Amino acid sequence: MHAVKVRDIGEFGLIKSIQELVNRCVQTSEEATFPLLLGIGDDAAAWRTTEATELATTDTLVDGVHFRSDLISWEDLGWKAMAVNLSDIAAMGGSPIYALVTLGLSPETDVEDVHALYEGMISACLQYHCRIAGGDMVQSPVTFITVAMTGVAGESVLTRHESKPGELIAVTGPLGCAAGGLQALLQDTALELEQSRHLYKAHNRPIPRLDACQVLVSCGVNAAMDISDGLTDDLSKMCVSSGVGAIIHAHHVPIDSLLKAAFPQTYLQLALNGGEDYELLFTGNEEVILNVIAELGLHAAIIGRIVAEHPGEVQVLDESGVEIQLNQHGWDHFK
Repeated sequence: MHAVKVRDIGEFGLIKSIQELVNRCVQTSEEATFPLLLGIGDDAAAWRTTEATELATTDTLVDGVHFRSDLISWEDLGWKAMAVNLSDIAAMGGSPIYALVTLGLSPETDVEDVHALYEGMISACLQYHCRIAGGDMVQSPVTFITVAMTGVAGESVLTRHESKPGELIAVTGPLGCAAGGLQALLQDTALELEQSRHLYKAHNRPIPRLDACQVLVSCGVNAAMDISDGLTDDLSKMCVSSGVGAIIHAHHVPIDSLLKAAFPQTYLQLALNGGEDYELLFTGNEEVILNVIAELGLHAAIIGRIVAEHPGEVQVLDESGVEIQLNQHGWDHFK
């Protein structure tokens, strides 16, 4: 059967087909936080707002830089493109509303693949109660997808610059599985079936912690961010923003048993530096953090403490209190 290419139906034919897909997850005015007045098909999307703290974020995934088209399905790519933006909204303690999607495509792209991409995005939207409101598409020699997302938060917005000396550092769940999945894919590592399924899913279908962020807000956490570039790298960014330093106890960092089994020699490095876990990193006084841990349950963990010394620096200690020298650092687009 002949695959329909983007060049066969053109930009507007593709937009029309995507509009039909997206309209399947139309929300009623009662369901949406802010009712959408105009969606795909006009020069801009439009919706009404009330008094609120509005959030906006954007992320771009480029073939060969953030993903490899031979290692991820179009549907998983769609999910991931939406999830990384949903995670940014979660990191601010908000709820997502609308997304704008910009695609860069070759004319030789199969329309079926573009539809699969949107199926993945729509699946994430349905699960996390938001909606694609429009976007743009351009011809490009390299496939890319940019999602711009809006959200809303209450009076308490989680930021990176509110960490204070003496506060505890905690994370919402296990770290390193996404990096383990990527490493296994790149190196074609032989894994047991359960390990491969778990690690590949962690990399290709990350879970934005929109559930956990509401617990953080309700318990009184002020400082948080998502772990996208690696624990030590992201914690360092938080420390720079807050003018503080940090000490991590490596043996307290939660690490999945399947990751340990798959990478017995390097699981700690993957957990500390791997990135793309999209768990939330947060700080607070002891009472606040203990309340959060109790609410979140088994997988959340206290991993260290904020200190006044050495602003911007993160020190990692082993069980004996000896500093661990890290072999690599988190993700940086230009290094």
